Amino acid sequence: KLKPGRATLSYAKTLGGKPEALVVGTKLLTSSVNAALINAMLAHADETDDSHAPSWCHPGCAIVASAMAMGERERSNGTAFLRAVTLGYDIGTRLNISLNPVDFRKLGHMTHCFGPTFGAAAASAALAKLNPDQVRYVLSYTAQQTGGLSTYMRDLDHIEKAFDFGGMAARNGMSATTMVAAGCTGVEDVFSGERNFYHAFDESRRMNGIKPDPQVLIRGLGSNFEIMRTNIKRWTVGSPIQAPLDSLLELIRQYDIKEADVEKMIVRVSTTGANTVNNREMPDICMQYMCAVMLLDGTA
Repeated sequence: KLKPGRATLSYAKTLGGKPEALVVGTKLLTSSVNAALINAMLAHADETDDSHAPSWCHPGCAIVASAMAMGERERSNGTAFLRAVTLGYDIGTRLNISLNPVDFRKLGHMTHCFGPTFGAAAASAALAKLNPDQVRYVLSYTAQQTGGLSTYMRDLDHIEKAFDFGGMAARNGMSATTMVAAGCTGVEDVFSGERNFYHAFDESRRMNGIKPDPQVLIRGLGSNFEIMRTNIKRWTVGSPIQAPLDSLLELIRQYDIKEADVEKMIVRVSTTGANTVNNREMPDICMQYMCAVMLLDGTA
C-alpha cells in the first residue's frame, strides 16, 4: 500500500496477458513474465528483501518472484520450487562475483540487475525443465538483456529502484526462458569466444588490472550454496544503514538516550556504502534521515 506498490499494481492492470500466474495480494492473473515483473517490484518496493554482500545484490526479489511465476505456470511442486530458487541464488551471485562487483559498481554498472537477471533465468529455466542445450540459449538471451544504471539513487519515489532491483531482472530472466521454451535458439556459450559477455564487461581490468574470472561461475557449484550467505534485513532501509541502526538502537537502550540529549551524530561506514546512502533524497536509503527517525522512534 506504499506509493511504489500502488503504482506497480496500477501498471499490472494494464498488461493483460494469458492467465498463468497470480499478482500477489490481488486476484489478478496475468502471464508468467508479467507476474514475475510485478511481484519482483513489489518485493523490493519497501526494502524488506534480502542482501548478498559478496555479490553486491539483492537476489530474492527477482529470483523468488520468477520461480513463483514459472512454478505456477508449470504446476511445479514445492521441492522443485525450492531447488530452483537455490539454483538461482547460486548462478546469479556467482555471475556478479566473477565481475569483481565492487569495482564493477564503481563504474556505474548495476550489480543489482546483472546477477539477479541470471538468477531469475536459472530458476525459471529449471522449473520449465529445459534441457542443457536450451539452458545455454537461455543464458545467452539473458546476457543480451543485462543492464541497469546506478542513477536509481535519484528516484525519490522508490518506483524505478524497485524496477531496477527486482522487476527488470525478473522480467528479463523469465523472457529468456519463455522464448527458448517456445523454440527460440541462440548462441550456445555466451561466456567464451569472440566478443563474449566478459569481453563486453571487462572494465575491471581497464580500471585496476584485475580481470573478470569466469571460473567463479562453477567454483563450488553443488557444494557451496550461496543462499546460505544472504542476510535478511532487520530494518526496511538500504543495506549500508542496517548496522548503524542496530548500533544506534543499542546505544539508545543501553544509555537511555533521548532525542533532546543529542546535539549531533557521527556515523562511519565504508566509502562504498557511504556513496549509496549519504544524504540521499530517497528517505529509506538516506543515512541521516533514517538515523534521525531511529532516534525519534527509539526514544518515544
